[in-house]
Amino acid sequence: MKTKVAIWNLPAVLERVGMRKSALHRELKNVLGFSCRNTALYEMALVHRSSREKKDENNERLEYLGDAILGAVIGDFLYRKYPYQPEGYLTEMRSKIVNRQRLNDIAIKMGLRRLTVYNKANNYLKISGIFGNTLEAIIGAVYLDQGYEKTKHFIFNRIVVPHIDLERLESEEINHKNKLYGWANKYSHQLDFELLDEHLEGGRRLFTVAIVVDGKKVCSAQGYNKKDAGQIAAREALGLLGIQGDKE
Repeated sequence: MKTKVAIWNLPAVLERVGMRKSALHRELKNVLGFSCRNTALYEMALVHRSSREKKDENNERLEYLGDAILGAVIGDFLYRKYPYQPEGYLTEMRSKIVNRQRLNDIAIKMGLRRLTVYNKANNYLKISGIFGNTLEAIIGAVYLDQGYEKTKHFIFNRIVVPHIDLERLESEEINHKNKLYGWANKYSHQLDFELLDEHLEGGRRLFTVAIVVDGKKVCSAQGYNKKDAGQIAAREALGLLGIQGDKE
C-alpha cells in the first residue's frame, strides 16, 4: 500500500533535531524493527504541529489514523486473550493500555522523544504527551506503508510485549479523578477542580486545572482539554497527598 506524502524541506527539519537523513533512517529502523518503504510517511510522523502548522506537513492526520488502528489491534488482542471476560472489563483494559500517559512513557523508552520535531522553546511541550502522539503517528505510517498485518506485529512485538504488564494492569487504577474523589468522600474533604486559565498556544487551546482540597490549592496541571488537565493534576495530587489504594 503506497500513499503520496507532500515533500517539504526535510533537510531543514532534520537539522532541527541534529541528524542527517541517513542517521534518521537508521534510528527509525531501530524503533520499527524493519526497513521502511515510504520513508516520507515516517519523516512526517515525527513532525509535531508546533513545528509545522499546515496539515500536510505535520503528524496530526497520521496520529488520528494510528490511534484508530492501535485501538482496533489492542481490542482484537484483548478479545482473544480474555475469552470469558465481559465487555466492560475489555474496555477498561484497552483504556489502560492506550491511555495518554502510558503511550507517552512507551514512546520515550522507544527513543521517540529525541526524534520528534517540535517547538523546543515551548517548555510545556517537553513534559506533555506529544511523544505518545508521535508513536500513534508512527503506527499510522506503518499501516499505510506495510499494511494491517505488519502493523499488528509491530504493535505486539514493539509495544505490547516489551512494555505492557497485563497482570499489573488488571489491578491498576486508571481514573485518577475518581480515585481522588473516593478519598475525599471517605475522609470528608472538600475537593474541587478549578479551571485557572484557558488560552491559545501554538494554535491550540491550553487549559490549566488546579486541585483544591479544603480551600487549599494542592497542585495544577495543563492539558489541551479540561479532562486531560484534570486527570494529570489528579495523578500529581495523589502522589503529593500520599494516597495509595484507599489509604490517606
